[in-house]
Amino acid sequence: MIRKLAQEIEWPTVALILACYAAWFWLTLGSGQGLAAPLWVVATGLVTTLYWSLTHEVVHGHPTRNACANAALVFIPIGWIFPFGRFRDTHLAHHATGELTDPFDDPESWYLARSRWKELSRPLQAVLSFNNTLAGRLLIGPAVSTLRFVSSDVRLVSKRDAPARRVRRCWWLHLLSAGALALSMARWSAIPFWQFAAATYLGFSILLIRTFAEHQAAKGEGERTVVIEDRGPLAWLFLFNNLHAAHHHRPGLAWYRLPAFYQRHREVLLTGNDGYAYPSYFALMRRHFLKAKEPVAHPFTRRRDV
Repeated sequence: MIRKLAQEIEWPTVALILACYAAWFWLTLGSGQGLAAPLWVVATGLVTTLYWSLTHEVVHGHPTRNACANAALVFIPIGWIFPFGRFRDTHLAHHATGELTDPFDDPESWYLARSRWKELSRPLQAVLSFNNTLAGRLLIGPAVSTLRFVSSDVRLVSKRDAPARRVRRCWWLHLLSAGALALSMARWSAIPFWQFAAATYLGFSILLIRTFAEHQAAKGEGERTVVIEDRGPLAWLFLFNNLHAAHHHRPGLAWYRLPAFYQRHREVLLTGNDGYAYPSYFALMRRHFLKAKEPVAHPFTRRRDV
């Protein structure tokens, strides 16, 4: 029985989670505290990005078959910003919707309804248009994403129904755990607050390189999900979620199995998404660093978008 359970555990993911936490605590409590501030921020930012990639794995049922055990493995919130429960619920809703990118149905959509876009002031439209360039996503994307996420949840918790209670529970649990972690760092770590804040922002910013092109508005659902055929450091940091069409085709597939799966089904996947692909993240940056990939307003007419 024990042997069977051990065989069911995805040990590469377990090892990577332990290594991620070990690196973070070495940087915050160990001899890593002696690094120069810029180097510390970069190193901790990269670890933070990896943490969010691993959290994404956990949301999809890895590395064990027990959801509570999986959540416990990433319980210490070294990503700081979002509650695990809210990330889990919104991300699974993103996968469940048949209307990827639609601002009404997809909780991870970066688009706005056209009616909402027209209501915005010119300065705010300029900010969001800049955010639709890769440079903007790196510089202000974490702030824009956090404000949108938190403001949406504030509206949700003001209600008195069961979903609102679930959102409140997620936030209370996150605030308690993040507060305990912050108090621990204040007591035992020599790292100043601004470095933690900078590393958290940087880690989120790097993660947004991945999400920047993951989806596009398209008539066909299969055409909305990208493939970036990168095998470099960013692909590893994102746990090969750059092969995003493959991930949406098989969301339960472990990160270390995605590249082989993609290679076996490459032609089918690229045909299915109508060639929505980039050869590398460098190609994506060269094309969209200062040029918006798409408009902020969703291009399709919806019955509720008048």
